[in-house]
Amino acid sequence: MNIRSFSLEQWEEVVTLWRRAGIQLSRSDTPAGIQKKLERDPQLFLIAETEEGRIIGAVMGSYDGRRGWINHLAVDPDCQGQDLGTRLLQELEQRLAGLGCDKINLLIEPENGVVQAFYEKQGFNRDELIFMEKWITPAQTSAKGV
Repeated sequence: MNIRSFSLEQWEEVVTLWRRAGIQLSRSDTPAGIQKKLERDPQLFLIAETEEGRIIGAVMGSYDGRRGWINHLAVDPDCQGQDLGTRLLQELEQRLAGLGCDKINLLIEPENGVVQAFYEKQGFNRDELIFMEKWITPAQTSAKGV
């Protein structure tokens, strides 16, 4: 298995993997949305692939200059239980540390709570917070001149 940085040409294969692994995708997971992410910190979006080049794992990390974030960590269901998720996470943590990051956050969808044990095993602790979100529509963005 090889871990390396993702490239946009692999978008369809990674989306297929995410869906197979039960990841909920949003409107920011389009090719255009992922391209914006890659413009900021491309080295933090990682894939794991077989020697034949088939993608069997992916994680999209990000760093805002203060905190690191883990998004969409997924391993092909046929390959789970082989420490691929751990290896992807370790590589991402090393890359974040190299950028000066000292804290990593992640969110877990309630219907995907089974992964909580995986993250606890990796040293993550649960923190009770209230999560709020707001999707900004394109009309709102252009009206503000952004």
